[in-house]
Order: sequence, then structure tokens, then C-alpha cells
Amino acid sequence: MMKTGTGTDFRQTLYFQLFFWVALFLFGIARSYGEYSDGILKELVIYNFCHWIFQIIGANFIYYILIRHFFDRKKYVEFSIALIASLYAISVINRVFIVYMAEPFFINETKDSLISIFTDIQYLLLHYTFPIISGAFIFISIMFFIRYKDEKENTIKLQKEKTELELKSLKSQLNPHFLFNTLNNIYSLSITNSEKTSQSISQLSDILDYILYKGQKKWVPIADELTIIDNYIALESLRYPDKRLKVTKLINIKTSGSIPPLLYLTLVENAFKHGAGKSSAQTEIKIAVETNNKKSIFKIENTFESNENSNERGIGLQNVKRQLQYHYQEHFIFNISQENNIFNVEIITPAHYD
Repeated sequence: MMKTGTGTDFRQTLYFQLFFWVALFLFGIARSYGEYSDGILKELVIYNFCHWIFQIIGANFIYYILIRHFFDRKKYVEFSIALIASLYAISVINRVFIVYMAEPFFINETKDSLISIFTDIQYLLLHYTFPIISGAFIFISIMFFIRYKDEKENTIKLQKEKTELELKSLKSQLNPHFLFNTLNNIYSLSITNSEKTSQSISQLSDILDYILYKGQKKWVPIADELTIIDNYIALESLRYPDKRLKVTKLINIKTSGSIPPLLYLTLVENAFKHGAGKSSAQTEIKIAVETNNKKSIFKIENTFESNENSNERGIGLQNVKRQLQYHYQEHFIFNISQENNIFNVEIITPAHYD
């Protein structure tokens, strides 16, 4: 909807109206130029100017008052009655203005009576109402087009802002269970004076720094994401005995590439949460990353127990899909598959994307 509340919008509306109505007036004069003598042409210009003034008044009254207060609110009966009454009133006022204020300056004839002006409906329709309607129709059609364009742009803008807020919310989230368990594990290490204590604190610090700072960027190098994944795996592995969890990685980075931050980490976290986190048996997680000049491929699979709730897992994957759609539109591949007790996720994205 076209806004008139701000100075910029008001100026844009004013400039449009000036251009439109001046162009309409000049077009009417140009259409009659050359068909009449100078004296008649002068009178015609005066008549056109008088009609032009009321075209502007009528068009703006219909759009900003009748359409905004009745038509937009779906009060169609009230709108129709008000439209007919206003067109009649504006036509009468226009004719009174011409007969009693304009014509005395260049015509010395008997004036039409007020009763004749009010009751000669056919003359009003042909010479006053139709010119008002013709100008108003063009003006309102353009205003509706501008309004539709503005509403579409605002909808796209709001949707983009909503998506950006959702992504910022996702990026700012760190699984509280992971943080709580990691702190407990580090505390346990510190009690036993383990050599892993300082290393674990450093790894957790790197993860938090990555999420809080690099996580707010649009793109990060894949190498940085893989480093944080290594830290994450190391901290998660503190929770499980060696025989309880097996993590294997196959990394083949031929060229440097970029991805949205936390994209791969989210999937790794998802694999731990719904694999080792929900199973008392041995869990295996396999991660494969490959990059070249054209694309980046990330694959992850994890074993899980058959009673795992797929709906809960699907929420995390939907968040990943929304992030892919926001950054890559339709230029990505996101495959999810399940075979027996093995869950697979594959993401293929362009190596570089603006």
C-alpha cells in the first residue's frame, strides 16, 4: 500500500501527481490544437482547465477517501452509493464553477439556473461526469499498480527480514545439553588433573567464539567449519568410552570453498544427538567432505536405534534446509535417506556463491 506518512513517500506521490495531471492536461490541449480558431481554442483551454481541476479533486477523493474507507474494507454497497453521490456532487460543483465563475470572463450570455444545473442529469453525465470518470480511471489504475508493486516489495522485504531473523536465531543457538555436558566433563577432567583439561577448555572456547562471531557472517571458509567440527567431536567424545563411539572422517579438499557458517556443524550435532545420544549400543558416525572448483559435497551418516523419533530429528533438518534455501535459493542438493539403522544426509552446494 502506498504510504503517505513519511516525507519521502509524500514527495514521491506529489511528483507523480504533478507529472500525471500536467501530462493529461497537455495531452487534452494537444489533441484539440489546430482544429479550432484562436478565439475558440482559448475558450477550449479555459474549459479544459476548469474540468482538469475537478478531475484532480474527483480522482483523489475517490481513491484516498472512497476506496480507502469503503472499497478496501469490503464495504461495496456503501462504496457504490458514495461513489454515485460524489460523482453527482462534484459534477454539479464543476458546472456551477464554470457557469458562475469562469464563463463571465469571456462569455456574455444568460446563465443556466441552479435548478437546471441540478436537474439536467443527461448534460451533467456527458459533459462533466464522464470527463471526471475518465481521468479518475487512469489515475486510480496507476495508483493500484503502484500500490500492488509496493505491497509486493514490502512482502518480499518482510519475508527476507523474517528469514534473516530466523537464521540469526538458529546461529545463536548451541545445544544446551552439549554445553552442560561439556562443562561437566571438563570439571571431571580438572578433578583428576587430566592433561586434556586445558585442551578441552580451549576447544570449547573456540567453538563459542566461532558461533558468536563467525556464526554471524554470511560465508565462512569450509576449512574453518571443519576445524570447529573437529573440536566439537573431541568434546563430545569425552562423554563416551572408546568402544561406545566410532567416528571416521574422509576429507578431500582440492580447492578452498565457502559455506554458510554452522551448516555442517548443525548436521554433525544432529548425528550425535540422534545417534550416540539416543543409543546405549555402539554408534558409528562417518563424515566425508570433498571440494573442487565447481562444488562442495558434505556427507554424514550415523547409526541409530530403531525406536528413534524421526519427527524430532526432522526439525533440525528442516532448519538446515531453510538455511540452504536462503543462501542458495534452488542451487543446491539436499538428500536424506535411511537404510536399516543407518541415517544418511548429503549436501551439495556451489563452491562459491554470491
